[in-house]
Amino acid sequence: MKKKVVMVSNYINHHQIPFCNAMYERLGGSFLFIQTERMEEERIRMGWKADETLPYLELFYRKPEECRESILEACTVIFGGTDEESYIQPRLRAGRPVMRYSERLYKEAQWKAISPRGLLKKYKDHTRYRKARAYLLCAGAYVPDDFHIVRAYPGKMYRWGYFPETKHYDLGQLMAKKGYVGKEGENSVLYLLWAARFLDWKHPELPIRLAEQLKKQGIPFHLDMAGGGELAKEMRELAERLGLEKEVSLVGFRGPGEIREMMERADIFLATSDRKEGWGAVLNEAMNSGCAVVADHMMGAAPYLIEDGRNGVLYRDGDERQLLERTAELARDQALRQRLGRAAYQTITEVWNPENAADCLLRLMRELGMLEEEENGNQSSAWQTAVSKKAMLDRKTVIPGEMTRGGPCSIAPVIPERRMYGYLMEEKARRQEEK
Repeated sequence: MKKKVVMVSNYINHHQIPFCNAMYERLGGSFLFIQTERMEEERIRMGWKADETLPYLELFYRKPEECRESILEACTVIFGGTDEESYIQPRLRAGRPVMRYSERLYKEAQWKAISPRGLLKKYKDHTRYRKARAYLLCAGAYVPDDFHIVRAYPGKMYRWGYFPETKHYDLGQLMAKKGYVGKEGENSVLYLLWAARFLDWKHPELPIRLAEQLKKQGIPFHLDMAGGGELAKEMRELAERLGLEKEVSLVGFRGPGEIREMMERADIFLATSDRKEGWGAVLNEAMNSGCAVVADHMMGAAPYLIEDGRNGVLYRDGDERQLLERTAELARDQALRQRLGRAAYQTITEVWNPENAADCLLRLMRELGMLEEEENGNQSSAWQTAVSKKAMLDRKTVIPGEMTRGGPCSIAPVIPERRMYGYLMEEKARRQEEK
């Protein structure tokens, strides 16, 4: 029996399962996730697990023909997470609705858009379907600008992201447990946390250099850095060279559950990845855990999730001095940390969570006529086009110009990346004027 919604991606993981669970429940079981690849060994070592017992999971490499049929026949398909277009091409050629989701096209630099070979591929995969029933879920605030460069999905791009498990706490108790207590049971001190792979574009050197400056300013603290990778040995040596053996601990790989427990105790979470971080689900998790988050503004998730000064702090990409100044301000002001942490928690539990994302996406699909085919199979393509156009016009009036307040599936504004930081600061100024 054909499914109402089929989602196709490289592999399912703990960042997608909560959203998929919500879709499966809301569609009465008429939801299928097709995994196209086996999970990478590095991800498994990091604690990611491929749960093949999920009732909605199908493995393409085990049942290719059945999966191809499901992709073609479903009322609608959510497609992303893989560069292999052969899975979705038959459906696009048939003119059936597709909801793509994507991180940004140009993580390294937008000037790479001038590559003739790259432009040809973008045309074949995306631009030629600009007038088709194909829509884009933008997993990151810089995605709309990248796709605007190649003139794809005009007026058909919506805010999206990744949606790890949302936990619900007694907020007072959560905030009361913040702080680092060492093995000796000494008094709690300010607890900073960084969790990522030790790669150059995640900038593990920045938290260590930040720690050096906080120590010079006489601020008591402890910094845990969780993860591993090619720069781990170099970072350990850097911490030792700077005399930070007591203040900084490189704790190695930790499973997702352990990371969440550390976040629940952390006062400040440092997110230092640059533009190559397409989304950064660690932001969702840290905010859900009530951390005061300090994030590089070029992380894909940052402009969607963080309203600077209300539920977190942004620093301009590459501005190490600003990172220090803004973190030091939080380090000295417990009331500010608590206020930001509480607002961050509410942002996730009320808006950017798997259940709300599923509700918003299903509502959008119905507005676009994507889930009407099963009940109204005889209706014309002209009717479907009219529904789609009306829905797009209606949704453009939701929250024009706002970046963070729209939530999942609201219209994604096209903001040039060179303008993004200024735009976010202008939004902050407007919010302050409204008070």
